[in-house]
Amino acid sequence: MKKFFLLSTVLLLSYVTTMAQDTKLDVFPKRNMGNDLLTDMIDTSTAMGKKMLSIATKFGNISFSGYLQPQFQYIQTKGSASYNGGDYAPNSDNRFRLRRGRMRMDYTGYTAKGKPSTYFVLQFDGTERGVNVRDFWGRYYENKFELFHFSTGIMARPFGFELLYSSVNREAPERGRMSQILMNTERDLGVMFSFAPRKKESKIKWIGFDIGIYNGQGLTGTQEFDSHKDVVSKLSFKKIHIPNTPVQFSAGLSYFNGGLVSQGNTYYRYANNMMYKDSAEANIGKVMARKYYGMDAQFQIPNKKGITEFRAEYIMGQQTGTLSTTITPGTYPTTTTGSVMPLAVRSFNGAYFYYLQHLGSAQHQLVLKYDWYDPNTKVSGNAISATNNFTAADVKYNTFGGGYVYYVNPNLKLTLWYEHPVNEKSAIKGIDKDLKDDNFTCRAQFSF
Repeated sequence: MKKFFLLSTVLLLSYVTTMAQDTKLDVFPKRNMGNDLLTDMIDTSTAMGKKMLSIATKFGNISFSGYLQPQFQYIQTKGSASYNGGDYAPNSDNRFRLRRGRMRMDYTGYTAKGKPSTYFVLQFDGTERGVNVRDFWGRYYENKFELFHFSTGIMARPFGFELLYSSVNREAPERGRMSQILMNTERDLGVMFSFAPRKKESKIKWIGFDIGIYNGQGLTGTQEFDSHKDVVSKLSFKKIHIPNTPVQFSAGLSYFNGGLVSQGNTYYRYANNMMYKDSAEANIGKVMARKYYGMDAQFQIPNKKGITEFRAEYIMGQQTGTLSTTITPGTYPTTTTGSVMPLAVRSFNGAYFYYLQHLGSAQHQLVLKYDWYDPNTKVSGNAISATNNFTAADVKYNTFGGGYVYYVNPNLKLTLWYEHPVNEKSAIKGIDKDLKDDNFTCRAQFSF
């Protein structure tokens, strides 16, 4: 099997190198540190913006874009759980998948003076698993001060960097384990108010602030199942140049205040070296915390033939799930008989670090990534035992990933990625040693 992957890799690289030599390539995606996020208006001055099919009307511009990501994956053990594209079928250790298939329409309405007034986004995701709405939101811009805008609909929540960084631009195949667990699907239904100076001469364009109110379950559920809303906010510092250097950096501080309303009289929390079962009638209707505190930073260093970039993000707080999982539920957790399950509140932390380096030109890029997610910071190692109500959901993971990205032309990107997750050893059966779940991804991304 290893010889097969090595031969496939050599043939793939030989083929795309030949293609590049026969084609004159002038424009390659270069990350714009201010306009790559899911909540941003499309910037038509960037490579992605220029590729969009636009139709000018009397009332505004309608633009169309899209991308698809067919890929082949292999994992060490059949039926393994994976945060790199989802779990494998019980008898499978390799697969072809259409990871994402997006079609997006953007409409921008302008005032008589040519300033943006309204903005509308509709995006679908279609794969072999079905078709779903990913974005469906509208935005209104005030143009007296050119400082504020208001958005509402199904949209990304303003928290952190990795959660907001679009999959069409992201160099690693997937977001990290922590990002997927805390805010699966990234989007939610709600409303957002933003401070974002737009005047060209403004001296405070480098700062922005977003605050939103959301249902809380994200797109993994079809409706709000309690009356408690999540408040999500981010203070952003954009495209700041360090004096007397070519270095440019962006950063952000994020805060998430939400929770789940308990529908039962029992929940679990850490106390006395165990997940303690707290039973009281007063627990019915009690809000179980989801509180996150985050900070992120990105540094870009231009060099003669490309860019060196470093990214980092750290998140800590409290997460509510169940004993068996820390994933934010899309519907209230119930047993097979329909009775409500006890919730479980844990303290967590996690982080990721990226190193990105162009290799001699903007066509070739090396990507290295490390991330960790500790779902229960109060316990570790062999103290994680079923006798104390701990489960696999309390086990810490470190993930080491690396890959090569080849930008064949402005519409085609190829990615080779290898990932090595390492779980801590615990007293939980089956997780008393490191799981064999290393995985490999070969992906092509076509976009327009």
